[in-house]
Amino acid sequence: MTRWYEDINPGDNLPLGSHTFELDEIIAFNLEYDNQYFHTDPELAKHSHFGGIIASGWHTACVGQRKLVDGLFAEEERLRAQGLEPGLSGPSPGINKMVFKTPVRPGDTISYELFVTGKRASNSLPGWGLLFNRLDATNQRGELVFSTEFVGFSKLRDFKPSLKQRLMEWAAKNPVLRKLLRR
Repeated sequence: MTRWYEDINPGDNLPLGSHTFELDEIIAFNLEYDNQYFHTDPELAKHSHFGGIIASGWHTACVGQRKLVDGLFAEEERLRAQGLEPGLSGPSPGINKMVFKTPVRPGDTISYELFVTGKRASNSLPGWGLLFNRLDATNQRGELVFSTEFVGFSKLRDFKPSLKQRLMEWAAKNPVLRKLLRR
């Protein structure tokens, strides 16, 4: 989330909005990225065990990623509008779990929501914390269609590096010292 690490707690959630998956969009995405008949050919897909065209799980995940990024920018704007300084989100060191539970069909409207499930200070990056998150996507019938668990970095607002950390950072930026330190 685009808040400081100290301001984020397990149990926090951020609704990210919804997206309606249309037939033409599903086919176009899958012709480009996941060209399998049950994603791209309505006639052949009728005879699949899905009984028709379905969106690729990757399509569902990509829309979720877009919603996540847009949601973080909206959160930043909301905080600024309240006169608050937003925090700094960092990269993700990875995805721990991803499941595609229910097929997404043309006309389905999928709602996305981010949940913070845990947090801890980073052991490897001073001044940063790790946020453990779950992104859920549900269809208009309330069925879970996609869920992923991932970790993201969040900057600590009140972090003050130690003298040793400041010296190490300075040394890492100095080419001569960096060369000496590698020996």
